[in-house]
Amino acid sequence: MVRAVLKTSIKPTVVGVLAALLGVSTLPAEARMSDIARESAVQRACQAAIWAMPAVSTWDIAQGIINDLGGKVGDLVQLSQPMTSQHGFLTANDVTPYSVAALTTADGPLVVEVPPATAKVNLFGTFVDAWMRPVADVGERGTDKRAGGKYLFLPVGYDGPVPAEGYYVFQLDGYSINFAFRPVSRGDGTIADAVDHVRKNLRVYPLADADTPPDTVFLDASGRKWDTLPYYDLSYFRDIWNFVQGEPIRERDKAMYGVLRAIGIEKGVPFAPSEEWIAIYEDGAKCAFDYMQDRWLTPNVMLVPFNGDKNHWQQPNVPPDQAAKGFPFEDRGIPLIDARVDAYFWATYFPVVLGGSSFYLMSLRDSDGELLNGEDTYRLTVPKDTPAADFWSAIAYSMVTKGFIRDAERVGLSSRELDKLAVNADGSVDLYFAPKAPEGHESNWVPTGEDWFSIFRFYGPEKELFDKSFVLPDFERVE
Repeated sequence: MVRAVLKTSIKPTVVGVLAALLGVSTLPAEARMSDIARESAVQRACQAAIWAMPAVSTWDIAQGIINDLGGKVGDLVQLSQPMTSQHGFLTANDVTPYSVAALTTADGPLVVEVPPATAKVNLFGTFVDAWMRPVADVGERGTDKRAGGKYLFLPVGYDGPVPAEGYYVFQLDGYSINFAFRPVSRGDGTIADAVDHVRKNLRVYPLADADTPPDTVFLDASGRKWDTLPYYDLSYFRDIWNFVQGEPIRERDKAMYGVLRAIGIEKGVPFAPSEEWIAIYEDGAKCAFDYMQDRWLTPNVMLVPFNGDKNHWQQPNVPPDQAAKGFPFEDRGIPLIDARVDAYFWATYFPVVLGGSSFYLMSLRDSDGELLNGEDTYRLTVPKDTPAADFWSAIAYSMVTKGFIRDAERVGLSSRELDKLAVNADGSVDLYFAPKAPEGHESNWVPTGEDWFSIFRFYGPEKELFDKSFVLPDFERVE
């Protein structure tokens, strides 16, 4: 959430100009930047924040494990229940009990043993690096093709021995390797079956300990506060500083590291900004958020129509060449900063291969084309023949944080709850999104109370969705 920007007096001085150009972040109290020097510093901070956005998102997931759950890098988070509004996570779902980890290869190669799929549990998800760049998918469309297996990750510059067989081997250009898996229950399987399968079979350990692996530590975030959201304020730049300390400087990013030095962020140099620089960081973070939010809200930029002008449901605007390459968001070694922003401003863990087990549609607007707000009441009619072989889900997210609406008693509804919902005579279901439950529709109500958007998920999407013969209705504003 964007905090109020600090305001400070500005006095033009030669010292201030030189300090800004040299990247000094602890100016004497009597020295203040000129207007032009300060504006330049804010713009540099803004561009640095946009460039670093996916790295900050990855870092904040690790920090949430440490600060909120009392864990450490290398511990695994396995929720015993799906996430709720007390979990701050970019556009997470509320129907599967996530498995999440922030790992490092700084001490050497790391092994992750991924469980196989079973008749009751289907596991899918993605390993990503420090930049949220996908490294490998797991599960049906992943490297192991539902068989599970040992995924081996080698740190940047590693030239030691590598096992000849028995592992899926991946070379990193940094140290961090992170994952989010979704163990989905199948058939007569339950959430408890999915959680138990992961706890018994998912393992993480150094390659050096492969003969006698240590026990894997599992943390349960269910029923506990766990906030991994990026916040566009001073903390954002502290996150960048922390990231810089732990990851190597890649060749492709050296020019931006020059910008970071100019705003007082450097490897091995403490982060201790003066009040003036705190205000600059706050302004820079707000600038970055405003830029990314503008891309989010502007039609045909971050999101594009899925059904043309038939409704207002959209899909991510993903460059086709990036999808074919596994979403590196690079071209000939050059970072595609805006394309990367368009993916990770609102999401995490893009897969190497998009589609298959699930498919998402996003809606920011009602049937009249107006942005969804937290004051009005909206109805979404989900047809009986919605093409989702497993189930469908509709969730409301904060327009600001891109996470669940804070403290909502529920964040969404799905077809897995049909026995608790009022169902229409034709088999369709009317879902209501409003700050207060419409009288008589309490069971079918999702709380809002602030500006919001929705993601409708198709689990086990069927051909009618992709050939466009099925069209999901829009949200309708009702009295």
